Amino acid sequence: MVTAFFVGTTIAQAVSVEWGGQLRPRAEYNEQAGFNDPGAGQNGSRNGDYFVSTRIRLQAKADILPDTSAFIQLQSVRNYGNDLEGITTGANVATPNGAGPGLGGSSGGSGNASFSPSDNDNTVGVHQAYFTLKNFATLPVDLKFGRQEVVLDGHRIFGNTVWTQGAQSHDAIRLTNHTGNLTTSYIYAIGNESARGAAGANDTGDIEIHTVFANYQGILGGALSLYFVALDDSCSNGGGAGGSGCRSTPASPLDNNLYTIGFRQAGQLYGIDYRGEFYYQFGQAEGEATNFAAGAFTNGGFSTIQGADRSAYMIGARVGKKFNNVMWKPSLTFWYDYLSGTSDADARKGNMNTFNTLFDTGHKFYGFMDLFLPANGAGTKRLGLVDYSIKSSLQPAKGWKFKAAWHYFTTAEGIDANSAISGASAAGPHDNNNDLGNEIDLTLVHKYNANTTISAGWSKFYQEQGFEVVNGAASGTGNPTPANWAYLMFDVKF
Repeated sequence: MVTAFFVGTTIAQAVSVEWGGQLRPRAEYNEQAGFNDPGAGQNGSRNGDYFVSTRIRLQAKADILPDTSAFIQLQSVRNYGNDLEGITTGANVATPNGAGPGLGGSSGGSGNASFSPSDNDNTVGVHQAYFTLKNFATLPVDLKFGRQEVVLDGHRIFGNTVWTQGAQSHDAIRLTNHTGNLTTSYIYAIGNESARGAAGANDTGDIEIHTVFANYQGILGGALSLYFVALDDSCSNGGGAGGSGCRSTPASPLDNNLYTIGFRQAGQLYGIDYRGEFYYQFGQAEGEATNFAAGAFTNGGFSTIQGADRSAYMIGARVGKKFNNVMWKPSLTFWYDYLSGTSDADARKGNMNTFNTLFDTGHKFYGFMDLFLPANGAGTKRLGLVDYSIKSSLQPAKGWKFKAAWHYFTTAEGIDANSAISGASAAGPHDNNNDLGNEIDLTLVHKYNANTTISAGWSKFYQEQGFEVVNGAASGTGNPTPANWAYLMFDVKF
C-alpha cells in the first residue's frame, strides 16, 4: 500500500487515502491472578504482578469511488520485555543470553524484546480489512465485506470491548439498510473453520454465526433494538464448550447450537437516563454439559449428555441522572445485571440454564478486575452471576473526569448447587449462600490534548467465602484477603 501510494501516480490521483494509527501503552499491577497463590496466604499480603502491555496500530482508509471504500488496520499487541510470540501461557520460556532462569511471562509477547534476535518479530497482524459498497447491486443496502469489528449498542452481545488491547473482530459480511429512523442489519460471520483434510473435509468443525439486528430511533426518548443471533455449532468446538465434538467422535457429535433472541431499550425520559434489556437463549447444550460433574446429566431420562437442552436468560437494567447545572457535573447511576445459572437439579432434568454472553464483552459490565470474564459463565462455574452496582462521576475541571463504582456480586444459583465445583462438598463449613464479594473501581481520565488521553485506575476486590469455594480454595472458612489492581494508560491517536 505504501509503495502504491508514493509511486503509483494514477492510483494516487484516483484514490483519497487517509492514514492514521494508535499507540496505547498500559502499565498494570495485578493481584487478582493470585487468589489461590499458596504463597499469599489467607491473611498475608498477596503476590502482585507488574507488567506493561501496548497496542500499536497503523491504518489506512481509501475512498475509491463515491460508492466504494476500503479500510485496512494492522495491529500488534505485546508485553514489554517479553520474548514470547503472541498471547501465550506459561512461564520461564525465554532465557536472556543463555544465562539464568527464563524471563518469559504469561500473557503476550513481542517476539522482538531485548534478548530476542531482531529478525524474530512476526507479531503484526490484520485486525481489520474490509471494503464497503454502498447500494450494493442497486439494492438499498450497504455491503461491508471482510474482517471487521462488530459493535452493536453498548457492546453487550457484540463489541470490541474498548479496554482489551487486542479488541474483538470478526471475519464477516454485513448488509445494512437505513430507512428513516430504522436501521436493520444481517451479519454473517465464520467463527471457526475446520482443518482441511479427511478430519475436516465435511466442515463438521465449522462454526457459523448469523445475526439479525434492528434499531429504531425515537421510542421513549431513545431507541429500541431487537436481536437474533444463531451460533451454528453442531460439533461443540466453540463458545468455551469444552466438548470433544466431531473431530474426535464423528459418530456421536455433541451439538452446541445456541440461539439468542432479545431486545434493548435505552434513552432518556424526564431527565433520567435509563436502559433495560432482556435476552433469552435456547438450543442444544451437549458440549457445555461436559463441564459438569460426571453423571450430572445422566438422570431424567438422559443416558448420556446427548439431549441436553439450553434455556437461559439475562436481564440488565440501569437508571441514572447527570446534573449538568451543578458544579463538577456529578452523575449517579444504579445498575443491575442478572445472568441465569445451572444447578445440579437443572442438569438432572437435562437443562443447561447458564447464560452465554457469546463474545468477549465482560470488562465493560462486571467490574474492572475481570474476575467473571468468560462468556460461557466459567468464572462462577456456570452458576450464573448477579451484579448490583452504584456508579458515579465528577468533572472537577475541564478535561478531567473522575469515576467511581461499587459492585456487589453473587451467583444466581446457590454456591453448593453444582457438584462440579472443585472442593465444594469438602471445603469445610461455610455459609452456603451465594455471596462472591464486593469490588470498588476508581478511575481518573484526563484529556491531555486533542490526540492524547491519560487514564489511571485502582480497584479492590473483597472476596467472600463463596468466592473461595467457587475458585477451588481448600477451605471457605478463613478470612479471605482482598486483592488490588491498578493501571496507568496513555492513548495517543493520529
